[in-house]
Amino acid sequence: MSFLRAYVSGAPSVNLVVARLAQPVEPGHKHPKDYLTSSIAPKSPDIMASYPSDRQYGNATNPYKGGPSAIEKAVHLFFFTEILRGMWIVLEQFFRPPYTIMYPFEKGPLSPRFRGEHALRRYPSGEERCIACKLCEAICPAQAITIESEARLDGSRRTTRYDIDMTKCIYCGFCQEACPVDAIVETQNQEYSTETREELLYNKEKLLANGDRAEAEIAANLHADHVYR
Repeated sequence: MSFLRAYVSGAPSVNLVVARLAQPVEPGHKHPKDYLTSSIAPKSPDIMASYPSDRQYGNATNPYKGGPSAIEKAVHLFFFTEILRGMWIVLEQFFRPPYTIMYPFEKGPLSPRFRGEHALRRYPSGEERCIACKLCEAICPAQAITIESEARLDGSRRTTRYDIDMTKCIYCGFCQEACPVDAIVETQNQEYSTETREELLYNKEKLLANGDRAEAEIAANLHADHVYR
């Protein structure tokens, strides 16, 4: 049947008849499905009389139907309606308040969950929070964290080395979520560009300094987010 359809493809009206007769008839129906029609469109207006209408065949469309008339095209061309419409949109936007800010002189609000520069926190007594469990190192998908630890006199552990390669970090926040004591956090600081790559290799002292500087902000953000944790 596919060969027969290809053979009569030059005659759209005959092809439609053959395609309709070749359609399968569902049980309980006397007529084939109406939505299965030929995809060949007429090539000239002369054969439109034999071409089925849109109501008779759902997929058959008349390419010569619809669209702007010659008068409408002339009106649009003479009165420059498209240009006037575009200028009206520009005029509307001109009197609206700007959506942009003059960064870095103006800064927009940041979410308490914003993930920026990393920091290590201390307890109010000054003791380091990190217990060297290495959960952050294990969960880091970028393998950007390196931790070394040793035992304390009381039997607990403490970190002797805590390095983060900021050039590898993808700021996923997994380290902060995995930490059981909220030792490693990501602050809202986003302005820490450097001139050399070595400056982005953070050690323990650098991370503790970041935490000491932004402790008030970190504590406020954690408190605002604690109901969702």
